[in-house]
Amino acid sequence: MQTIELTDFDQKLPEAMAVSVVMQKTTSSHQWANYAFKALGVVVSEQFQEPQVKLIHQEQDNEKYLISGLRLQLHADECESYYHNLMSPKPGCFIVADETDDPDQMPVPYLVSLSFDEVHAYLEGGEQIFSVEIPPELYRWAEAFILTHYEAIKKKKRKLNNWKQSMQGNPVTTPGKT
Repeated sequence: MQTIELTDFDQKLPEAMAVSVVMQKTTSSHQWANYAFKALGVVVSEQFQEPQVKLIHQEQDNEKYLISGLRLQLHADECESYYHNLMSPKPGCFIVADETDDPDQMPVPYLVSLSFDEVHAYLEGGEQIFSVEIPPELYRWAEAFILTHYEAIKKKKRKLNNWKQSMQGNPVTTPGKT
C-alpha cells in the first residue's frame, strides 16, 4: 500500500466541537398536531456552554429556536461511517431529538453526529432524527479526522464450501465441528 505524505496539515485536531441546532416551528395542517418542527441547520459555537433553548426569530406562524450546549465528538472507530457520509452526494449532519408525548411540543435535540451507523441505532430505538447540510467547518474537521485516523481494510472474499461434494454424499467438514 502506498502512503501519502500530508504537507501543511495540522494534525492537532480538537476532540470535540461545540455546536448549536436551529429548529423551526410552523403551524401544521395535520389533524393531530397544531405545529410542525424541522431542523434548519447546525452552527459551530465558539465555546462550550450550558444547554439552552432560545427563541431567535418570530413572525406570524413561524418561530426559530437556537438550541445550544451540544457537543459533537468524533471517534476513531466510526471513521468508516464518517468517510461514507462525506463521500455521499449530500453529506449530512444528523440531529437526534427526544420524541415528545405532546405533538405540539418541540422535540429538543440532545445529540449531533456525523455517523450514519450511530444515528441508525437511535432511529431503531424510536428517537426522532433530523438531517441537515453539514457546515463547512465541520466538514473540514471531519475530513482531517478521517485523514488522520482512518485505515481502509481491504475486504476479503470468504471461501465457499463445495456444495457439489456434499450433494454426492461426501460430508463437507466445517472447521471446529465434527
